[in-house]
Order: sequence, then structure tokens, then C-alpha cells
Amino acid sequence: MNVKEIKIQDFDYPLPQHRIAFYPKEQRDDSLLLLYKNEQLSKNYFKELPQFLDADCALVFNETRVFQARLEFFKETGARIEVFLLEPVMEHRDMQLAFAQKAPVQWKCFVGNAKKWKNSVLTLDLGNGALLNARKGQQEGNAWLVEFDWTPPELSFSEVIERCGLVPLPPYIERKAIETDRFTYQTVYAREEGSVAAPTAGLHFTPAIFDALKAKGIRDYRLTLHVGAGTFKPVSAKHIGQHEMHNEQITIPKQLIQSLRKEKKIIPVGTTSVRSLESLYWFAVQLAEKKEVCYPFQVNQWEPYESHKNLSAQEALEEVLAFMEKHNLDALSGYTRLMIVPGYIFHFAHALITNFHQPKSTLLLLVSALIGNDWRKAYDFALNEDFRFLSYGDSCLFFNGRM
Repeated sequence: MNVKEIKIQDFDYPLPQHRIAFYPKEQRDDSLLLLYKNEQLSKNYFKELPQFLDADCALVFNETRVFQARLEFFKETGARIEVFLLEPVMEHRDMQLAFAQKAPVQWKCFVGNAKKWKNSVLTLDLGNGALLNARKGQQEGNAWLVEFDWTPPELSFSEVIERCGLVPLPPYIERKAIETDRFTYQTVYAREEGSVAAPTAGLHFTPAIFDALKAKGIRDYRLTLHVGAGTFKPVSAKHIGQHEMHNEQITIPKQLIQSLRKEKKIIPVGTTSVRSLESLYWFAVQLAEKKEVCYPFQVNQWEPYESHKNLSAQEALEEVLAFMEKHNLDALSGYTRLMIVPGYIFHFAHALITNFHQPKSTLLLLVSALIGNDWRKAYDFALNEDFRFLSYGDSCLFFNGRM
């Protein structure tokens, strides 16, 4: 099968607006959990998750932290200009380095009402005499280069946007961000600032859930993938081969890679975690093929569907660890555009914890790659059983029938 010929129309389903969750549950783990195992479906609560997992399971979490990516400026005329931060313009686009900057910085941004922003400098009052200035530069595709400077200069860029930025709620949550979103649109284990969207499968976890998992002997590991705005980019092409995936930054600790060698049942929490682990595999393949590899590594979207050396998961981990030893690396850094579609063979996903995804989205294709055409049966079940959909909605535990 030529995966590029997959029709996105085959991954559509009716999603009434009233089924989209505009607000989270008051208690995170009160959300529903759809369980799919052995081709059977059941309706449960997320707080029951530990009872569905064996003691020899290991969960892998994405500990990225959402930053306040939306900035609202107002011209003297009253015209509102929204600037949505996408990525820093600097070598390797390293998020942590970008947030620590104390000099003028340049970012690629979406700009709402860009026609009203001519050559003027827009200013935001941060309080206590602090100011943020923005200057619009050249256009790049559907985005713009924007330069920011601020006073007092001893503030980091992270501190600046924390004062004035707004939570970047997804566009399908049709309301303004409120103060509680700063907490609820963030996982309880978020640590590394850099995402414009939450890894939403993790929003359901609570300290009580972690305690129950630990009591059962289930291990948990952490990596980081900074979610970009491209995660909300709809697939507008007829065939998936015409869709361009967005590039996202990954960091995987050496300790995690070492630990995975002894794990037999790995369960990524969220599509970002599974894409990170699978990207690790494809970097290992690059190394095994003795190609001239770049570092930080880059995994392209169609890499898995081309002719490649076949490695086991264990061989892949050893290949990467040997590279890290050679280069004295404590963590592996890279970027991925990996697209997972039906026909893909998973190397690190005994099961997947995830939310419900938009119709005709690449994330729905990933779910279909894991459980086949039963994704439609699962989504029909969820619609009939009053599950809540998308980022603030309910969750799923899908077991991979091929592992």
C-alpha cells in the first residue's frame, strides 16, 4: 500500500459542537476513560486507570510546559493586534535558551489583523514601569518575523511573557482564556517550558493517580516534545501525501533510553510521547545505516515508509546509546516531522493513552495505525455514550492488538 495515497476523507466523523469540551472537569481524574482491549469497548472513569494496567507496564510522559504564547496589543486607534508566538529565530531553535534571553529577541509569529499593523511599534504595559515593544518584520509564509525588546532589560523573555501573555487555548475552544486555564491547561507534571498546546492526554493525571500507579509497581518515565501550533493544522489535501507535517523539538534523557531496554510493555501517554519514542527509533536506523547523520537529529515525515534497515527495539536503543557514549551526551536532542499513518509498525507502544482527536486530523490517523478501522467503532461508542471530545475532553486507553 502506498501510504501517501490514503484519503483523509476516510477519517472523517460527525462531531457536533456541543460535544467539544469548552471547560475541563472540576476534578481532573473525574473524566471518562474509554477502554479498548481485545477488540472490546467499555466506559470507565479515568481514576480507574491503574486497574487496567499490569504491574510490568511502564508509562512515558511528555513533561513539556505550555507557555503564554498569545499576546494582545492595541493600537492608538483601538485596533486589536494578536501576536501568537510560534518559535524563536535562532540556531537550533532551542526553547530553553530562547526563554532565557535578556536581549532583544526575534520570533516567528502568527499575526491577527496584520493589515492594521504597518510600521508602528506596538507596546504592552507590563506593570511597575515595565514595557514590552514589538516590531513587525518580513513575512514568511503565513507567519511574520517579530522583534521584541523590553524594559527593564534584566527580565528574561520568559518572565516578560508570563506577565502579559495569555493561555493559547486551541481554536476549537471558542471562548477567551480565563485565569484558571493557566492551571487546568497544564499537566500537573509539566516542567520544560516550550509548548503552544498542552499534551492533553496528561491533563487527566493527578497525584492520587501517580500514587496508585506507584503502589502497583508501574514505572513512569519522562521526555520532552515541545508541541507546535502545527498540531492544529487541518489536513486540507485530498490525500495525506500532500500534507506537510510540522517540525517539533524533542529531548530524551539518557536514563530513559537505558531504562527502556528492560521494559516489555511501554505505554506512551499522548501522541507526542509516542511520536518522540518512534522518532528515537528512526534516528537509530539512520545510525545503523551508517549515513552521515546530523545532530541534533532530524526525522522526516516519510522516513518510516521508505526502504530501511530493520532493527528490533532493543537494537535501536543500543545503537542510540552507543552514539551517546561516543559523544558524551546525557540527553538526546532532535527534531521530528514524523507522520504515523495506517500501515505503520510501532516499536514502543504496547498501548496508548490519548484524548479524542479532531475529524480528518493526523492524530486520528495515528490512532488508526494503532487499532485499525476499530477507531471508528470506538468514536461511535464515545459519541453514543456522551463522552466529551478534544483537548478538555475525556480520554482513551487503546491497546495495540499487534503487540
